[in-house]
Amino acid sequence: MTKEQWGQLKQSLMGTVGQSNFKNWIDPLEFDEIAEGVATFTVPTTFLGNYVSRNFGDLILHQLGQAGHTVRRLNFRVAANMPTRPVTRPHAVRPDEVEAAPAPRAADEQLPNAPLDSRFTFDTFVVGKPNELAHAAARRVAEGGPVTFNPLFLYGGVGLGKTHLMHAIAWELQQRRPDLNVVYLSAEQFMYRFVQALRDRKMMDFKQLFRSVDVLMVDDVQFIAGKDSTQEEFFHTFNALVDQNKQIIISADRAPGEIKDMEERIKSRLQCGLVVDLHPTDYELRLGILQSKVEQYRLQYPGLKLESGVLEFLAHRISTNVRVLEGALTRLFAFASLVGRPITMALTQDCLADVLRASERKITVEEIQRKVSEHYNIRLSDMIGPKRVRTFARPRQIAMYLCKQLTSRSLPEIGRRFGGRDHTTVMHGVKKIEELRATDGQIAEDLELLRRALEA
Repeated sequence: MTKEQWGQLKQSLMGTVGQSNFKNWIDPLEFDEIAEGVATFTVPTTFLGNYVSRNFGDLILHQLGQAGHTVRRLNFRVAANMPTRPVTRPHAVRPDEVEAAPAPRAADEQLPNAPLDSRFTFDTFVVGKPNELAHAAARRVAEGGPVTFNPLFLYGGVGLGKTHLMHAIAWELQQRRPDLNVVYLSAEQFMYRFVQALRDRKMMDFKQLFRSVDVLMVDDVQFIAGKDSTQEEFFHTFNALVDQNKQIIISADRAPGEIKDMEERIKSRLQCGLVVDLHPTDYELRLGILQSKVEQYRLQYPGLKLESGVLEFLAHRISTNVRVLEGALTRLFAFASLVGRPITMALTQDCLADVLRASERKITVEEIQRKVSEHYNIRLSDMIGPKRVRTFARPRQIAMYLCKQLTSRSLPEIGRRFGGRDHTTVMHGVKKIEELRATDGQIAEDLELLRRALEA
């Protein structure tokens, strides 16, 4: 790929990420080369390269693929001979805080607002039981009315929607209350700005900037834990804004009391507002998220056929991380489009073999057989045995179906675990249960109860 072609591709990216994101993050990238499936770019700072990789990497890979380039990953290297300033320390700051901060850019007097992802709005947030309280609280704060709880603290594991809600709040506030001074940034960026202010002897400017905001949003606050001087400044900034009745919204990967190396006084402050847990997604929510994404992809990939059962399969198998789930669907649609084939179950298992292996549940065939036997109050030996009476045959088929859904065992392997049955018998049983699941409410309810019990 030539630099001219990269210039054309950048224009395409601008239409997707928006002018602000393009100016801050895409435009500074300088294309170097594509070699052995790796596209290398020169960036002005490590921080910029890391941010682009984390937030726009998949999009750039997809655009490169659309342009006909075979690229597996991106590599960012910092331009050589970048000017650096000597480190000056006006007051005590731990060495690891200075080293952890990215190389400084030219100082400016603007508030350090991180770019917002245009995909992360309330309209694209799929609501279910595990996240409905967090969604309702975020909606309330995004109205920009009087502060009712301060701070709003959202926490949960990776890929459960914290950052999505943070961005959605910021977008909504921009629309509803353009008069408000809203600052959204990560805890790492807060630390970077703090260390930069120390280096440049501009702490008064730093304090004034952060205390002048109307809404302060800090993502992944756990990253300042253990950074004593940064925590000190964060604590004072927090107190100053609360005293002025300004809204603070915080996210983290765990509850305030569980953040190791966070000062007790900060933990106490973080717990004084509304603390909301984003629970791990359930099957219905994951399926809803996939269905929502498919509606978007149908516009991008018109005419691409999706076989029935694929979304249900993915919602069952990839249960821990929504980002992984969405990434798997993105890869699936892109792959099917490139090879010109419909998205079938076989293509899904082939294309996503590595993702499915990594997400594989540690549920055994024996565990499924035991749970199903207990549920239907029959002996395990009868379910595995040769008797074909319906009392035993239906639970047997349900167990086979769950083995197919919840384990990576092949049909012949499953057949062997059910008294040495042929794989065609397993196939017939699985198909039968799939049909009954759609027409028989009791079977559908039994399957859901059993699945929940096995995944618990």
